[in-house]
Amino acid sequence: WLKASSARVSAGSPSRDPRAPPQVQLVRMAGEKKQIAGAAARKRVKKGTKQPVRLYAKGVILGYKRSKSNSYANTTLVKIDGVRTKEHAKWYFGKRIAYVYKAKKEVNGSKFRVLWGKVRRAHGNSGVVRTKWSKNVPPRAFGAACRVMMYPSSQ
Repeated sequence: WLKASSARVSAGSPSRDPRAPPQVQLVRMAGEKKQIAGAAARKRVKKGTKQPVRLYAKGVILGYKRSKSNSYANTTLVKIDGVRTKEHAKWYFGKRIAYVYKAKKEVNGSKFRVLWGKVRRAHGNSGVVRTKWSKNVPPRAFGAACRVMMYPSSQ
C-alpha cells in the first residue's frame, strides 16, 4: 500500500539528536483510506449481540380444501413463504405447523393460544400444501400467519 517514491526521509531537525536514525513518513495512496475505514467498521461489530434465529418458516392460512359446492373443513390449505413448486413443498411434508392467536381470557398466565397441525401433502403445482390440524382451523384464521416448524426432521 505504499509507493517507493512516496516515502519521505527527514535527515534530522535541529531539535533532534544527530545520532538518532532518520524518521520515515509514509504517504498513502488515494483510494486506500476508504478500504481501511471499511475494515475498521467490520471489526467493531460486537460478537455478543447476535439476533435470535427463527426456527420456523412463515406461512399463510388460505382456507379449507374445497370444490365448487363442497367444503372440507378437516383439511386446510397453507401457502409457505419461498415454496413455489411441488418439489420444494416435499421437504415440508410431515413438519409441524402452528397457528398462534390471541384470546381475551388468560389461561395458564398467557393470552396466547396455539393450534397445532401437520403438513400432509402438496395441493397443486404452485407450492401450496394441505394440512391437518388437531382441531379444525376457525374461518377467522383465513389469511392469518402461521409457523411451519423445521421439525421433525429426517436429516
